[in-house]
Amino acid sequence: MKKFSLAARLSLMLSATVIVIFSFSGIALYHSLAVQIGLRDDAALLTRIDQIRTLLRDEDAITLIQQKPRLFANMLGNTESLLVLRFPGRPPLIVVNPGQRPLPAITPVAADQPLTLSSVHHLAINDGTPFISAAALTPTRDGSGQIEIITGRLMSERTQTMNSYCNQIILATSLAALLVAAMSVWLVRRSLSPLRSLATEANSIDVRHLSRRMPDQAPAELQPLIAAFNQMLSRLEMGYQQLSQVSADMAHELRTPVGTLLGQTEVALSQTRSVSDYQALLGSNYEELERLSKMIDNMLFLARAEDASQAIDIQCIDLVQLGEKLQDYFDNMAEEKGMRLEMEMHGELHADPQLLQRALANLMANALRYGDRDTTIRVYSTAQPHGIELVVENHGPVLSAEQQTRIFDRFWRADTSRHQGSSGLGLSIVRGIMRLHQGSCEVKSEHGVNRFTLRFP
Repeated sequence: MKKFSLAARLSLMLSATVIVIFSFSGIALYHSLAVQIGLRDDAALLTRIDQIRTLLRDEDAITLIQQKPRLFANMLGNTESLLVLRFPGRPPLIVVNPGQRPLPAITPVAADQPLTLSSVHHLAINDGTPFISAAALTPTRDGSGQIEIITGRLMSERTQTMNSYCNQIILATSLAALLVAAMSVWLVRRSLSPLRSLATEANSIDVRHLSRRMPDQAPAELQPLIAAFNQMLSRLEMGYQQLSQVSADMAHELRTPVGTLLGQTEVALSQTRSVSDYQALLGSNYEELERLSKMIDNMLFLARAEDASQAIDIQCIDLVQLGEKLQDYFDNMAEEKGMRLEMEMHGELHADPQLLQRALANLMANALRYGDRDTTIRVYSTAQPHGIELVVENHGPVLSAEQQTRIFDRFWRADTSRHQGSSGLGLSIVRGIMRLHQGSCEVKSEHGVNRFTLRFP
């Protein structure tokens, strides 16, 4: 099904609104005019009866009717009127009925009663044309009795006037709707020109121009859209830069072990070697391949950790037991490095056990790798109003502000001379784990103490 454009929909809605407003206005005006004309015609009919009443009271009724019958016909003024004068229950004295319409069966108003608008009766003939009528009694001057006056009028002229007025309203409404539709198309297209400009600007942004931003010189209604679009571009630019950096870093990290493997193999194949030489070569190649495998596993883990839909197994973890387990694992390594471990974790934490253990293990391994000898590594927990914090603290070289900003990036090392086989992915994995837990991680380095903090909500 074809969808209408925004300009077409706005134009149709404006036209429909104008039609509705004009229609209701026309109906109200038509009804008001019909009421006013009806009241005028009813009053004119009553005025005619009053005139005839006055005439019959001031003159000899019988003589006047017999001698001047045309006087009453002239009082009617048109061929659509009806007038009958008669004594009640007797044949008419005079009948003026050019249209040969049947006499209305209505009760006359008493001679001593005033005529009001409620005295007028409204009927409709076969074709629907309104017919108004009224009847009244009046005494004669000679006292011969009361004469009944019956008068009426067919409202053909009023009907034609109202029909003409109705047609004019319909015509005016239609013309107004067409005019508004034409004007609204022009106005809407003109009003949407900033949107077309933004679309052109957005179409010019590609991977080579991710630093470009949408201009903010736009109507207020488009400002939220522009702001959201620019924020999306910033995230895309950052993600693209990170992806490019990761690709470059990964190529650099993989080049060293692959180059080592190729060089050693090439040297070994250049001439015949002894069995012990081949065994040494295979052992060296095995170490490099193991390093490559570990790096690939870490990269795969990071890719899964950055997927927001990745499911994690949240459980209630006893931090005391977790601390004992980690201390048992790292005690020997700490002794080799000439360091001591202090575990001060207490309470419980809701997290994925394996992921939490890996995050803390990476931080502790990092502290052992870069910490000073004859120092203590503290691992402790603190309860905060917003959640629980796990802290790994070691003594070592102070990190600069730039180093603290980049320390969780992939393949980044604060001291490349002391990486000792590290792939530079350990702290990136920690950040990925915290993102899966909707938490955060940070580092503070001051006065020779490096403090890594994990915040769990």
